[in-house]
Amino acid sequence: MKAFALLCFFTALSVHAFPNGPIHVVVPLAPGDAADISARTMAEEMSKHLNAPVLAVNRPGAGGALATASVAQARKDGQTILFAQNSALTFRVILDRQSISYDPVRDLVPLGISSRTPSVLAVRGDAPYKSFAELVDYAKKNPGRVRIGHPGVGSVGDFCVQLINSLTGAELVAVPHPGAAPAVTALRGGHIEGVVLALGALSTHLKAGTFRGIATSSRVAEVDIPTLRELGHPEELFGIWFSFLAPAGIPEDARKALVAAVEQAVKAPAVAAKLAPLGILQSYAGPEAQSAEIAEETKRVTEMMGRTGLVR
Repeated sequence: MKAFALLCFFTALSVHAFPNGPIHVVVPLAPGDAADISARTMAEEMSKHLNAPVLAVNRPGAGGALATASVAQARKDGQTILFAQNSALTFRVILDRQSISYDPVRDLVPLGISSRTPSVLAVRGDAPYKSFAELVDYAKKNPGRVRIGHPGVGSVGDFCVQLINSLTGAELVAVPHPGAAPAVTALRGGHIEGVVLALGALSTHLKAGTFRGIATSSRVAEVDIPTLRELGHPEELFGIWFSFLAPAGIPEDARKALVAAVEQAVKAPAVAAKLAPLGILQSYAGPEAQSAEIAEETKRVTEMMGRTGLVR
């Protein structure tokens, strides 16, 4: 009888132990994006610390809202988590509130910020405009003819295009794509005149001279691209940061294990070495700092919308 009770006890532990099978990381980006590579690299590292497979699943579209909503509605067992760009947690929620089915604060629990990368406005290397000022001037002389690609409505890139228009009157046409890689392909093929994407998605093309960066959200050593403030404008483009989240209400042991795995993966030297050439800088911040960043960026975006009239 005692043996049977002991067997039941250990069986119960095995059923409820975390992780209980593979962990799926939902990535709101197209396969091949630098950020997608980042998610997969960290997922591989996380699997070592969790002693379970951590598998990346791509679900691009709607500026990250589709993937974010799917995780917010997932089972609260910690087996499904999200690798999110800040667009889905702040910009998308503010710009398109009516169609968003989740509240990033209520429906998701932060696991930690992993990395950052500047936003870059880039054009083809053979474009007739060689600088930001020349692009704006060309766009004003050719209304509606300068199309700027970005990775989805409500993305950081989408907001940056609208911000540029409000600051310059350029009337750039924002063209959404299901991720950075399709936008890059469209620019290479001449279907659009520029893109606003994460540096990580553009670094190879910038170094090769295929694309030319003409404005960035922040200076980095890898490329010589000016910020909008350096060019005399009162606002900067928004940068991009990536983080991990889980459905709110997951068991505490699962949350703690995931937080620890995220921190260990982000701080792993091998991960940083692989992602740095892609323009993605590992920059760990814990769950509390992640919550504060979401709140602060939400405030900044809301205030900027009020000042610039970016209301749809």
